[in-house]
Amino acid sequence: MRILLDTDAYSAFKRGHDDVTRLIQNSSEIVFSVVVLGELLFGFRLGNREDRNRAELQAFLDSPYVRVVPVSPVTADQFGRVAGFLRKLGTPIPTNDIWIAAHALETGAELVSFDAHFDVVAGLATRRPLSASPP
Repeated sequence: MRILLDTDAYSAFKRGHDDVTRLIQNSSEIVFSVVVLGELLFGFRLGNREDRNRAELQAFLDSPYVRVVPVSPVTADQFGRVAGFLRKLGTPIPTNDIWIAAHALETGAELVSFDAHFDVVAGLATRRPLSASPP
């Protein structure tokens, strides 16, 4: 199983969330969107443990099972398709989440997120961890 972790799923993993940890351990590959990376780095800068958080994230990204995916023309095409679809439905979601969904669609990864708004994205495979919200 190939998964893509949303920002909230990575944060839950770092807090020891059992279901997210299990999903990570049982996956064959973890796709990591550069958009999620940016959200995390922004959050780290706002906190008081930036160096520690960066080091832990880098160790995670250095795993041979983790692949960071950049924004490509294919990602941009997926973004345009998803954003247009959501606008026609009248169900907008945050712009960064459209990019994250585009990466999941591009890579064929199942998106792991606590956010229910991803459910409206056509063709997107999602996995919501067992608890309703991260610890």
